[in-house]
Amino acid sequence: MINAFLYNFLHNSHFRVLFFPLALFYWGIIYWRNIFYNLGLFVSYNLPCKVISIGNITVGGTGKTPAVIFFAKFFKQRGFKVGILSRGYGRSSKGTIDLNSKNINKKDWKYFGEEPVLIAKKLINIPVVIDNNRYRGGQYLFDKYKPQLIILDDGFQHRSLNRNLDINLINANQPKHIYKLLPYGLLREPWQHLKRSDVVIITKMNIKTPSNFIINKLKSLNINHYNSKYEPSNNLLDINGGEINLTKMKNKRALAISGIGDPLSFELTLKMQNIDFIDHITFNDHHEYKDDDFYFIEKKILNHKPDFLITTEKDLIKLKYANKNIINKLFALPMQFSISKLCLDIILQKLDLN
Repeated sequence: MINAFLYNFLHNSHFRVLFFPLALFYWGIIYWRNIFYNLGLFVSYNLPCKVISIGNITVGGTGKTPAVIFFAKFFKQRGFKVGILSRGYGRSSKGTIDLNSKNINKKDWKYFGEEPVLIAKKLINIPVVIDNNRYRGGQYLFDKYKPQLIILDDGFQHRSLNRNLDINLINANQPKHIYKLLPYGLLREPWQHLKRSDVVIITKMNIKTPSNFIINKLKSLNINHYNSKYEPSNNLLDINGGEINLTKMKNKRALAISGIGDPLSFELTLKMQNIDFIDHITFNDHHEYKDDDFYFIEKKILNHKPDFLITTEKDLIKLKYANKNIINKLFALPMQFSISKLCLDIILQKLDLN
């Protein structure tokens, strides 16, 4: 999705203006597409169970994966049978894939995509199905597992599948100039399309207060919103899933590595946990690490001589086949999404699940 080059590019107003004509063309496509769905000229299909979409109107960085994991656990704890439906962005496979405990370790992460793999590892005994065709994948998921509720990962733009609830996430950490239409900014849809949402949540509120621009924009559209947190763990994970408490890393220096949509939030989170990082090596969101990347990281290790390497859980999955010089020093900082009871009660009420 978003890459490190584009992330930096969009912070330079002189270069961004070059993309403005393309943004107008993109707006036209989005406008007519939504008009056709609203008029019923494009068909939307129903599944025989409730569907919740968790998505956003920007490209990457809002914390969808932790939110999907949180809501799946929440509904399961309330006694509902839950399933996850993902497109598996960047996967090497095609068609409908049933990601389960039998095949998760038999195939490389690239076969499924790193996000579904992380979701499956976190959600034991909750089925995860991958399909670009959301209706086909959802029908397979229902026919095989009979869930009462399907959580649609990154589904706001996929209007071919009807849903009972649209949850939209907004990153508190993103500045005003990001909120322009692609490729001039990072918006996948105009702001006013947020009105299709049933619940709007501002994420990462504990990391940074959102700009007045975001708050005022929501007010101007008459959209209520809820605040959520993106909380780091006090334990780090090694490549085998073993845990080590952060207190054991006190007075040690780290080298940060990430390939995510919001690298700045990762840095701020490391600072929250008092992790002293010398440098931060950033790659594209959904980046597939290769030998040249490992060589580059090893050069950084030789230059900086860090005590350990710190990364995200998604990147830990993709760095599994790195060289031993990297693996032996590598740890991930787990993150957890949390939201108020008020918001959860509203969601249950809207789904008629109280």
